Amino acid sequence: MIVRFWKMSGAGNDFVLLDRLPRARSAPALARRLCDRRLAVGADGLLVVSRDAVGARVGYWNADGSSAFCGNGTRCAALWAHERKIVRGDSFAMRTIRGVLSARLTGPSRAEVAMPQPARPGSPLRLRAAGRAWVVHPVDSGTAHAVVFVDDAESVDAETLGRALRRHPALGPGGANVDFVQARERGLVLRTYERGVESETLACGTGVMAAAAVARFLGLAGDRVMVRARGGLLRATLSPAAALEGPGKLVFTGEIDA
Repeated sequence: MIVRFWKMSGAGNDFVLLDRLPRARSAPALARRLCDRRLAVGADGLLVVSRDAVGARVGYWNADGSSAFCGNGTRCAALWAHERKIVRGDSFAMRTIRGVLSARLTGPSRAEVAMPQPARPGSPLRLRAAGRAWVVHPVDSGTAHAVVFVDDAESVDAETLGRALRRHPALGPGGANVDFVQARERGLVLRTYERGVESETLACGTGVMAAAAVARFLGLAGDRVMVRARGGLLRATLSPAAALEGPGKLVFTGEIDA
């Protein structure tokens, strides 16, 4: 079956977007098929966006087919839904796996979405992985994250170390996304290894929120902080309500036999 798709990027976090699921196709299987970077379109995850009574409905599945909440995906869905006139005005609502969340356009190819309020970070864990000890801060920011502060985020082997920590038994049966964070005077630098993608991604919206929440808890940042991911600069707001703001764009559109 030939289906039309839109390839979206939110600060380098990339997605295949569909406006409906093809008949007799399951979303998890379709995510695994379309997100393959060698045999199909290639992406970190699959978005399915449609009209809804509240505004728009957003479904998201990681590249491995697992269902999840995705902050950058929701931002991209907001920009696409506005462009396609599924929603009206620059502020609207979106139904997600984490409930109905508000969204608004903040500029050309930029959007902000309300986010689940990150839980208070848990007690630090001292874990051994890849031959050394790590201080890990677990936090749920819409999905499970393990935040690790480092002296130089750019020099970290996020792929190898993220894979080593991602399934540590102390992080629970599902494991967690792993965020390597460097605190700087003007904000945070972030590298994220994402579960479900099983690789480092160029940005992670829930990772931005997790890094900001732990940084605030440790006294390294305030209620609003700029976070530089490899794919771009995003803004995390924690109070009075959690929100994620940053760039998003359409990369290309096409058709594929799904």
